[in-house]
Amino acid sequence: MIFNTVAIAGIPREQNNLKTHWVVYHWLLARGVKILIEEHLAPLMKLSGSPLDTIGKKADLMIVIGGDGNMLGIARSICHYDVPLIGINRGNLGFLTEISPQTVLEQLYQIFDRNDYFLEERFLLNSKIESAGKILSEHLALNEVVIECEKSAKMMDFEVFVDGKFAFSQKSDGLIIATPTGSSAYALSAGGPLLMPSMNALVLVSMHPHSLSSRPLVIDGDSEVVVRPMVQKEQHFKAIYDSQNGFDVTQNDRVIIKKSQERIKILHLNEYSYFKTLQSKLGWQF
Repeated sequence: MIFNTVAIAGIPREQNNLKTHWVVYHWLLARGVKILIEEHLAPLMKLSGSPLDTIGKKADLMIVIGGDGNMLGIARSICHYDVPLIGINRGNLGFLTEISPQTVLEQLYQIFDRNDYFLEERFLLNSKIESAGKILSEHLALNEVVIECEKSAKMMDFEVFVDGKFAFSQKSDGLIIATPTGSSAYALSAGGPLLMPSMNALVLVSMHPHSLSSRPLVIDGDSEVVVRPMVQKEQHFKAIYDSQNGFDVTQNDRVIIKKSQERIKILHLNEYSYFKTLQSKLGWQF
């Protein structure tokens, strides 16, 4: 694959922390590659910017510099287009942003000159908030959908249906519905299992359930999950997507979660191993 047009995206936590952005920019410039700067990043670099729609239509590759939060936001916006993403980690754990800023040029050389990479597809979730048969809103998530009580330290009662069949009811702080990609994120911290990214599965993890028998549940990736909060007086709930966007869920609403038709492509170096990532990020012995 030839990368003639490459986009750069990713807002740094500190606006003056653009060193890696400039290193990548000048390296691409020296190679004669056409560079597109994402429109929200462009003012920080004092360059002209391009909206994600334009990038989606024109770019052969998108380099996201930052943490997994940057990668998640970009992935949801760019998934309608066939643009591979690769992440340079300037955040914390960085399960999705695998390239180290210390070796960024060496690894870019492996990609551009040696074609030493492969592409991996990840699926997203489509989530709808429905009331009386009417769709109130519809959203995408790469990691997870979380339904929780709006007020902290408040438990919620809810019912869960899988493929139209009643699965369980529960009182807890909320419920996480995660993709294999998201199994290493919020779901993991709530006690959920790790899923291989290639698996066609979803994981349901209750948050601090008021039951000793509650356990994470792994279901088929093509299943439809419906969550119906049993709203009590003065209770308010939210559906939150990738820990970034939240929307109200009120009495009689249903949250319907199903695998989206959209996919993202993540570019990995051939040396990439999911297990090496787990060893590095989670401190496993090896």
